[in-house]
Amino acid sequence: MVELSSNLLLMAFIIYIVAMIIFSMTMYFENKQEVNKAKKWGWSGFSIALIGFMSQLGYFITRWMVAGHAPVSNMFEYTTFLGMTIIFAFLILYLIYKKPVLGIFTMPIGIVIIAYASVFPSEVSPLIPALQTYWLHIHVITTAIGQGILGIGFIAALIYLIRIVDQEKRSKQTFWLESIVFAITCAVGIAITVGIFSVNNYSVTFNWINELEVETQIQYELPAIVGPYEGEVIASDQNRFGPLFETPVWMNGVDAPRKFNTFLWSLISGSLIYLALRLVLRKRVSAAIQPILRNVSPQLFDEVSYRAIIIGFPIFTLGGLIFAMIWAQVAWTRFWGWDPKEVWALITFLFYAAYLHLRLSRGWHGEKSAWLLVIGFGIIMFNLLVVNLVVAGLHSYA
Repeated sequence: MVELSSNLLLMAFIIYIVAMIIFSMTMYFENKQEVNKAKKWGWSGFSIALIGFMSQLGYFITRWMVAGHAPVSNMFEYTTFLGMTIIFAFLILYLIYKKPVLGIFTMPIGIVIIAYASVFPSEVSPLIPALQTYWLHIHVITTAIGQGILGIGFIAALIYLIRIVDQEKRSKQTFWLESIVFAITCAVGIAITVGIFSVNNYSVTFNWINELEVETQIQYELPAIVGPYEGEVIASDQNRFGPLFETPVWMNGVDAPRKFNTFLWSLISGSLIYLALRLVLRKRVSAAIQPILRNVSPQLFDEVSYRAIIIGFPIFTLGGLIFAMIWAQVAWTRFWGWDPKEVWALITFLFYAAYLHLRLSRGWHGEKSAWLLVIGFGIIMFNLLVVNLVVAGLHSYA
């Protein structure tokens, strides 16, 4: 059953790639004004994306059967589920707007998120006592669905920005757009890097004093650019690469040295991919994408992004704040405790509330609104990655 679950996830990953290619063909016909062919290819892309989603849903159900609990209890499971919710939100919005360009951007984001999940351990493991409750299902699943829909708001805003930003001159807008592209290449890069070293069964182990001041071992699956603070490579691994320097002492999240090492590898691999793209394209990547969007209506995608937020925001609020506070009361006998994860969930809520206020009361439509959604999704990613992986807190079990 575990093998079946893994195969279904791999199948979904491959199907999403196929869907992305088909959606790209749709844009080709749209730009040539061949409307009938564009519609045909668009619905084909949607159908294949739906098959991929059903395959990933099969992965989710079979893994739930194996684990005996909802597979959202660690970073691998949550990240793959977040990718699935983004695809789900796209499928709904495609039925409303029927815009293939949304698929061209959503499929790669879903693919990158699923690929990035491979960075984390994927073994099925029993729940720790703190997670053995139905509130795990209610709180985490609702939060992920809300974040997935908010993610579609970001994707629509990104399409809007690439479409309207003047790429003929250097500006703050072009810099930040290219920064988003670079961040995506880093996610792709680390997924490829982890895959390469996993195939070769690479590992290196250190003796170290962990964040609980307990003497233990930590294993890296990538060459050690950075080692644990005052850690020592075990004798059998002393012929391995590195480390070049130590993790800062203040970085005290669970397994922080290994995660920091992975982050550095993502920067290195992403930089290499990005530089290769620049050499091939001989221009900014976002500038190379812009001509594809010449027939896209900016006003329509401004509306798509707004609609995604007004749907996703209340769902996230319900899961990320209200259900979270109820679970906190049940588990820790208090509704609020200023844990880092709680604080950043509140920051996310306040940011999107401010977005809606500025849009509805101050008329922040168009470019201002789009940049806010880029920042908002950045906050979600910061909460998912940095707060979970680096900062020590009650949620560090993730």
